[in-house]
Amino acid sequence: MTELKIQHILTLVFLLSKGAKYNYVTITTSSLGKNIKKSQQSASKHLLELEQNNFIKRIISGRNISVKITPKGFSEMVKLSTVLQNSLDSSPSSLELEGTLVSGMGEGAYYMGLKGYTKQFKSKIGYVPFPGTLNVRLDQKIHQEAVKHLEALDGIKIKSFSDGKRTYGWVKCFSAKINNSLDCVLILLERTHHDDSIIEIISNLCIRKVGKLKDGSKISITIPIEN
Repeated sequence: MTELKIQHILTLVFLLSKGAKYNYVTITTSSLGKNIKKSQQSASKHLLELEQNNFIKRIISGRNISVKITPKGFSEMVKLSTVLQNSLDSSPSSLELEGTLVSGMGEGAYYMGLKGYTKQFKSKIGYVPFPGTLNVRLDQKIHQEAVKHLEALDGIKIKSFSDGKRTYGWVKCFSAKINNSLDCVLILLERTHHDDSIIEIISNLCIRKVGKLKDGSKISITIPIEN
């Protein structure tokens, strides 16, 4: 990809910040070492190696050193910047979760059947969900952590509402598939009694019956993620 060594990147970043793309900038190895959190000896070695590889030009005058980044050095930093930016901007095409089907506390059917929710479900996801939610326990920490990625995404928002006596929290919906075959929606709730290991899923069908699933069944959930 590039000849540039990892240990030299911070040195070039520091030099760029001082204007060394176009001009010679005067530094000392002690000030450079302090800024890149390396010893003076390491800073001196970095400059020597960068010069030997034609990433910088140096003019030495006593303890002061004037340094300018060469076109080659700048070009390598641009390449690195492009790779980093592409990596930071990218996201997985789907989120993959694995877990075990467990019984809930029976509250899902009540809450998901409230008129304030059902009207919004009908208009926003296209159907009124089958009564109740499918509860899946994420047995591995990596999958529990992966769900947190969804918290930063918009999803399809079912707004909170009040029936005059109490207020019911919002619901965020994410299209998903169970075992790569059954269409469903994973929901994140503003208010829930579950801990981070439990996720809830809704569908227009009884997933347990259609998928021939029962408590203890191992299932996978795939959630497409838009880039």
